[in-house]
Amino acid sequence: MELTGAQILWQSLKDEGVDTVFGYPGGAVIDFYDALVQYDINHILVRHEQGAVHAADGFARASGKVGVCMVTSGPGATNTVTGIATAYMDSIPMVVITGQVPTSLIGNDAFQEVDIVGITRPCTKHNYLVKDITKLERIIKEAFYIARSGRPGPVLIDIPKDVTNSRTLYQAIQGVHMESYNPTYHPNTKQLAKVVNLIKEAKKPIIFTGGGVVLSKGSEALTKLAQRTNIPVTGSLMGLGSYPGTDEKLWLGMLGMHGTYRANMAISDADLILAIGVRFDDRVTGKTDEFASKATIVHVDIDPTSIHKNVTVDVPVVGDCRLTLEALNQLLDDEDPAVIGPERTEWLAQIKKWKDTNPLGYNQKDCETIKPQYVIEKLFELTKGDAIISTEVGQNQMWAAQYYHFAKPNQWLTSGGLGTMGYGFPAAIGAQMAFPDKVVVDVAGDGSIQMNIQEMATAVQNKLPVKIVILNNQYLGMVRQWQELFYKKNYSQTDMTHAPDFVKLAEAYGAAGFRATKPDEVEEVLKKGLATPGPVIMEFMVSREECVYPMVPAGAPITNMLLV
Repeated sequence: MELTGAQILWQSLKDEGVDTVFGYPGGAVIDFYDALVQYDINHILVRHEQGAVHAADGFARASGKVGVCMVTSGPGATNTVTGIATAYMDSIPMVVITGQVPTSLIGNDAFQEVDIVGITRPCTKHNYLVKDITKLERIIKEAFYIARSGRPGPVLIDIPKDVTNSRTLYQAIQGVHMESYNPTYHPNTKQLAKVVNLIKEAKKPIIFTGGGVVLSKGSEALTKLAQRTNIPVTGSLMGLGSYPGTDEKLWLGMLGMHGTYRANMAISDADLILAIGVRFDDRVTGKTDEFASKATIVHVDIDPTSIHKNVTVDVPVVGDCRLTLEALNQLLDDEDPAVIGPERTEWLAQIKKWKDTNPLGYNQKDCETIKPQYVIEKLFELTKGDAIISTEVGQNQMWAAQYYHFAKPNQWLTSGGLGTMGYGFPAAIGAQMAFPDKVVVDVAGDGSIQMNIQEMATAVQNKLPVKIVILNNQYLGMVRQWQELFYKKNYSQTDMTHAPDFVKLAEAYGAAGFRATKPDEVEEVLKKGLATPGPVIMEFMVSREECVYPMVPAGAPITNMLLV
């Protein structure tokens, strides 16, 4: 069957099981959009290309599928770079399709020409410039294979307009084999035997779980391993939901700069760390030469370049997190349960003491203004912990991480690596497309929500009932917090007292808006907002100078925490 390049693209997407594409048309991709009517693929028209790529990211994180977005050449392509880098840092599977000027004009400074392949080379897992239509189908197949396999990540395909319009035979290629790309999925069994012996000998073990567990669908195997061995679990920001945050016995909360006191103290005193699917970033380790100095460190990761990258590891295990955890559980089946999972009475008692002496906390009862932590706790209570939560970046992100207890994977969508303000709302739109019947909430600050608020039109037009919780402190909150603690309260350029009326803004887009200014209004506004059909903004005027605690100053050991 002979098809145009545009038809091959859509047919190839259908062959990959794609049912939703987020995009924004333009001259270089107009032929793709012309051909779209022939295919039953749902296209979501966003209001800015950055919204498209974040929405595809949110769709991927919530569903576990490859997210797809399409934009035109030049500024359309460059507007996706922040979103591509966001996905790259967090290893999110995504295929980004960009239009390009005709091959004869490449390099001639043609209208809306840009070298997007060169620009995105450092922040994509792989990228392609398609110069020959006979290779288009094969390239699309490879792009999806690369995006979803091994350590996942974004792949970009740049397609010139003349390739789009050419015709060639479409063959429906089955399968992909790439000689130079062979991820290691199955771990070395000798290394696993070492891990089992370390578990048997450890007195103070701890599991450190990360985003790799969520991406590999390894949460069930991780939970089984922790509970059968009685080993407490902490997580990175990206690892939230990979172990039930509702398990009060073994779950310690998040680790690192804004981690819990018990998690930071426990990993610093541990004699064994099982680090699964983490990358030991600087927000977790603090001062690296004082990080976990008493522990033997086991590091499991499918990406061998992540091992030894930031901390020295004693037992490296290269492999898929789920397959590795399942293999470990099989080996532990042959061991005496009393040896691998003793009560660990002293260790768990020490952890409880740390928890009791310095729990996460705030005081709403004696405060006339709304505490942001109270809003998140009420949101958790009213949604029964079952909502998909996306966040922007900053204090709102950290309070959501600390006070919404994630029991399951794929509930927590946040920009962990790049820290992208403006991520949360379009990501929530993507998640809502993946799960139309789920409650999806974006937790935002008054600063970050303004970065991609234009996507409210996308939500309204597509009848997506995304809820936005704005914690409005009239500041760029996290920067202000750093200025308060480390810059003698020199609040330089963080005051945002002039802002839109968010209730009226919601109404202007055709959505609903509610506001709470007092603590006793919080529950009522949340109930009203969650019950209202369609997209809703719920604005909470919170204490202006509330800080996120604990906090580890940048570069300090993680035991050096500033507490409430």
